[in-house]
Amino acid sequence: MTRALILGGTSDANTLAAEIARAGVDAIYSYGGRTRAPAGQPLPTRTGGFGGVSGLADYIRQEGITHVVDATHPFAAEMSRNAVAACTETETPLVALERAPWVKAAGDHWIEVADIAAAVAALPETPACIFLAIGRQHIAPFSERPQHAYTLRFVDPPEGALPFEADVIVSRGPFTLKSELEMLQSRRIAWIVARNSGGDGARAKIDAGRALDLPVIMISRPQLPERPRVESVVEVMAWLGHRACLGA
Repeated sequence: MTRALILGGTSDANTLAAEIARAGVDAIYSYGGRTRAPAGQPLPTRTGGFGGVSGLADYIRQEGITHVVDATHPFAAEMSRNAVAACTETETPLVALERAPWVKAAGDHWIEVADIAAAVAALPETPACIFLAIGRQHIAPFSERPQHAYTLRFVDPPEGALPFEADVIVSRGPFTLKSELEMLQSRRIAWIVARNSGGDGARAKIDAGRALDLPVIMISRPQLPERPRVESVVEVMAWLGHRACLGA
């Protein structure tokens, strides 16, 4: 009998949870705990870490998990690495639901970098208005470039003081091209810093940057261990032995 563990937190994971619930598959949805008010799910949920590889392996055994779906954010590298190791240890089938990365298109002005430190180094010396679309956990290194005016966007209001003064937007996506154009223009954004998370929900800022001829510092995805991966909910449902309805 199937009992699945969804390592979630993305819009793709939410869609998968709805399909799994419709199919009547026994499953648990796990949030990493970074968002204070996560979206409700039609499945039993848990929040927080597992305590590393050993903790996740113990959880898989104790809960009788037969299948693990890694539907975390493409930059949640530690959780993805732990999932590979724990599933190897427990001999539990694992699949990653991983959206394809964005590909540079005509009109894009990308500066592709390997990590946050390289993104900081790629900023101009001349003061500019910068939109940091990278999540609140990764902004501290940008305090090394205090000459810039930063705009940040978070799902939740920040807890405590930020490492530098910034214009903070509290809003949950997905965002439209129109709203992103208005945001960038109203704040006179000259540079965008983004992680190559892929998918449609966060793409509007990239399309808006192209439309406004803005340079985008694009942070590449971290290297992860080899693992089976698919790009759609339909493929995950087939892997679980069920047909996806996708709202039908």
